[in-house]
Amino acid sequence: MKYIPRVALLLGIPALLFLVPWWLLVHSTVDGPLYWLGSAVFLLGFVFLPTGMLLGHGPRQSDAAVVVGDTLLGVAWVLFTWSVIGAVVRAGLAVAGVEDPARSRGVAVGVIAVCAALIGWGVVEARRVPRVRTVEVTIPRLGRGLDGLRLVVVTDTHFAALDRLRWSHRVVEVVNAQRPDIACHAGDLADGSVQRRRAQVEPLGKVDAELGRFYITGNHEYFGDAPGWLEYMTGIGWQPLRNSHEVVERDGDRLVIAGIDDPTGIALDGHGPDLPAALAGADPEVPVVLLAHQPKQIVDAVKAGVALQISGHTHGGQIWPFRYLVRLDQPVVAGLSRHGEHTQLYTSRGTGFWGPPLRVFAPSEITVLVLRAPATAA
Repeated sequence: MKYIPRVALLLGIPALLFLVPWWLLVHSTVDGPLYWLGSAVFLLGFVFLPTGMLLGHGPRQSDAAVVVGDTLLGVAWVLFTWSVIGAVVRAGLAVAGVEDPARSRGVAVGVIAVCAALIGWGVVEARRVPRVRTVEVTIPRLGRGLDGLRLVVVTDTHFAALDRLRWSHRVVEVVNAQRPDIACHAGDLADGSVQRRRAQVEPLGKVDAELGRFYITGNHEYFGDAPGWLEYMTGIGWQPLRNSHEVVERDGDRLVIAGIDDPTGIALDGHGPDLPAALAGADPEVPVVLLAHQPKQIVDAVKAGVALQISGHTHGGQIWPFRYLVRLDQPVVAGLSRHGEHTQLYTSRGTGFWGPPLRVFAPSEITVLVLRAPATAA
């Protein structure tokens, strides 16, 4: 009985995702052989989506099934979204006096064309090397010796079933081209074990940052092998910040770089976020930059007087309009925002993608945060 809700969710979501576009594009639009052919296509999608997700993300961990299930999930979401929009347009045309079958068939053709274009574009956007986004952030009490410090952020790389080794090398090239003083990976490094994904992650060992390379866990490490990834990243020269901090110094001025575990880590003994522990022993007069995977961890950062929190997790929504669902769980979806009187939050849209190999109206990014001292200190 305890599995009934999970089974209902596993079947109910795909049923909804495929039923709406089937109704708009097939049931109320065509007849004869096209009706049966279209219905068969949507039925196969409904069968293969949950099957792929179960075999891929379940105990078997089949990479082939991951590719099939995740791709179908992305395609189904795009079809569902634009079919809902198409249904609204069709209702408007009916009010305007446009008769069937021209009304239904015209809308169906339009929806199919838009979906095909967005899916094609989304694949290109997901697989491309991310654009560089440079943002200047004024940090209160930052000394003039650290003014202009370049902190380069990658996050949510999600190395997984689709082999992105060449992409990984290109990302490292772009990161190094930004001349980072500090490099940060803000979590969700990979999906799967070190043994299966290490080849794609290995190029990160070539990132060059004079003042340090820092890494924190995201929620997806805890779905796989968090201890293994912490050990591996240490082995290739990155310093994990597990509820801890380091002090970086330049020209006599100091900055605290702290990091905390993702909240998902509480399921693993000895893991889970602990900001007081992360800041224990830090000079309260030195500004703090905090790596925390989820934007909603900003609540504790504000209480602790953190100057800047850097997060990922949201992917900017990844496939529009999913950003509006993300916003129900997180205070920010993307960009620089202010919280409380003294704390800022930068939320990256992520460097890679999770699941569906699509990005629609949510481009990936490699972020360069240029830290600035206040005008009075510069």
